[in-house]
Amino acid sequence: MQHGVDIESYYDLRLLAEVSVSPDGERVAFTAQESDPAADEHRTGLYVAPTDGSSEPHRLTRASTASSPTWGPDGDTLAFLAARDTDLDRRRGRADEEADETEANEDDESEGNGENGGNGGNGDGKPKPQVWAFDLARGGDARQLTAFERGVKEFDLAPDGDRLVVAARDPTDEEEGYLEQREDGGPIEVTRLQHKRDGAGWLDDVTTYLFVGDLDAADADAESFDRLDDADGAGSAEPLAGLQPAWGPTDRIAFTTCVDDDPDDTGAYDVCTIAPDGSDRRVVTDGSLRCGSPTWSPEGDRLAFDGSNYHNWYEPNEAYVAPDEADAAFESVSAELDRTLARSGAPRWLDDETVVVPIGDEAWTRLAVCPVEGEPRRGFSRQGRDRTITAFDMAGDTVALGLTAADQPPDVYAVPGAELRENDAGGPTRRLSALNDGWVDEHDAALPDCEVVAYENSDGEEIEAVVYYPSDFDPEGHDTAPAICAIHGGPMSYDAPGFRFDVAYWTSKGYVVAKPNYRGSTSYGRAFSESLKGTRGALESDDVIAAMEHLVDEGVADPDRLFCTGFSYGGITTAHVVTRTDMFAAAAPEHGIYDFYSNFGTDDNHNWHQWEFGMPWENEALYRDISSITRVGDIDTPLLITAGEEDWRCPPTQAEQLYVSVRKRGVDAKLVIYPDEHHNIGTPERATHRIEELTEWFETHDESVAEGASEANN
Repeated sequence: MQHGVDIESYYDLRLLAEVSVSPDGERVAFTAQESDPAADEHRTGLYVAPTDGSSEPHRLTRASTASSPTWGPDGDTLAFLAARDTDLDRRRGRADEEADETEANEDDESEGNGENGGNGGNGDGKPKPQVWAFDLARGGDARQLTAFERGVKEFDLAPDGDRLVVAARDPTDEEEGYLEQREDGGPIEVTRLQHKRDGAGWLDDVTTYLFVGDLDAADADAESFDRLDDADGAGSAEPLAGLQPAWGPTDRIAFTTCVDDDPDDTGAYDVCTIAPDGSDRRVVTDGSLRCGSPTWSPEGDRLAFDGSNYHNWYEPNEAYVAPDEADAAFESVSAELDRTLARSGAPRWLDDETVVVPIGDEAWTRLAVCPVEGEPRRGFSRQGRDRTITAFDMAGDTVALGLTAADQPPDVYAVPGAELRENDAGGPTRRLSALNDGWVDEHDAALPDCEVVAYENSDGEEIEAVVYYPSDFDPEGHDTAPAICAIHGGPMSYDAPGFRFDVAYWTSKGYVVAKPNYRGSTSYGRAFSESLKGTRGALESDDVIAAMEHLVDEGVADPDRLFCTGFSYGGITTAHVVTRTDMFAAAAPEHGIYDFYSNFGTDDNHNWHQWEFGMPWENEALYRDISSITRVGDIDTPLLITAGEEDWRCPPTQAEQLYVSVRKRGVDAKLVIYPDEHHNIGTPERATHRIEELTEWFETHDESVAEGASEANN
């Protein structure tokens, strides 16, 4: 048995992503991400398993990434999105005898991706995401259902099992010319206020529409499908949020979009419905919310959806229910809980009168049962306080969950729906997957212990932190350990006990890892989250510093071996922390913003900053005050500063400013930029590089490590 978690073991993990329950509740499809070291890529495989646990999951895809598993009404059709080589049925037969010889030669060089660069591609030689489907009753490979030239972004299947709706971009001839110019390295031309989106890049004017077509359509492209002209994408959120089509049992399609006259200058995102022929569009909501994940009731007369106040991002996201009517009267069914909806799954209907949602409940993600008429309540208490939910779906009276613990990567579990009708009355909870059992067995002795620790900040308020301990560490003992404070992003987020590779790696090297749910975290109710509104730095820093002081006072953390890091908003907070204390031997702000004044307009969040802080030229003093760069003269802590070269959420120029500023002051610092990366660390090689860089930075500035190395050399 291995005593430690080596960095290369990252490549051996399979991490659960999505779950989808068949209509009869008898099977669950799920996707899991794994690493392809040779290609330096993450790939996502598609699996299916019986929910009674009678057999192990069967893997359906291996060669290409799969996402959005979606069941047909018969329970045997399983559709998904994938960028695969074109289905032979769509490219077999003789080539056009009059085709230009040069074109034929170019096709021969396209590495088997089919004509025009793959799945109806645009000539770049790479397949585009299309809808594919397995027939699980008869078996065999998946067949390609769509062939849109620029790919499909989202889809759903019709209740009759014969049609599908897809969301796809549909450029005009002029727009197509611009796209081709851009693909050839031409200039970027933008007229939109929302000029960029992280992960989507520079935005253009091409509109995404819903299209409806037959599963067996011959061409299955934009020309052969029916475009729904009144179901189009718009708004600052659309490039990432999408249209989220959902085909209901009464043969109407729900979707989300912005219907405001100036969609790029608002956060409104409405729920709409439309007939499959494109008629009778109804705007269900009124522009007061940022809506998502519309889900039809079993009878098809109502919709449940996720809604939030886009002017105040600190308010909890809530589950709403509305009739399928224009300008409908909609109401929150979860408001009384004063808890935010988690990001681990869309609302689902337990029956025609009850909605189930995952919620952030303090340092925990769990299920809430929300009657349309009546009081919401927490459900599935048998989940246990040591496990949190990472994925959720429900159908056919079966609940599928992704559950994880500190020493257990996420796996799929099935829970009977009766569990949510009468708490603890649902029968056995079945574990359906064992994605990493071999990995866990190999590293079991090194995996962390975990607890949620409460402490007081300097204002006398109780704050919680999720604290991970090395497996052989006794927090009640007399020995102290080096400690890393790892700060979550958001700030509209929270930490809960669960498996994280970087945490397991650090604890296996002897570090205690603390993840404080500072003020602004969203799982403790509106008042706790909203206390951060209009401010930056002071409250979060206080809660972070108090967490580490508590661990020192309790004899857990060595006061001379404290380190701090955080990603995104965690990076913002890390920079604020080191302007207020020298308690950390080294720190690593990652992918953050440090000068909000100069940042305005260079990222994709200018609307949020305007709503919270006003315009920078009208409130310059406030923008300066919330920026850690204005207190850079107080930083003495050695800094490792990282950024993505194409990060449009927290632009790399922010990292450069902080780096140059502290170096000008003589502070030890290092700048790491990841080329071609957005607001993430994308490839396996870079994911492991990040962890190694952080660890090396901490060890370099750890006197105990340096002394040990010196003694070993002597």
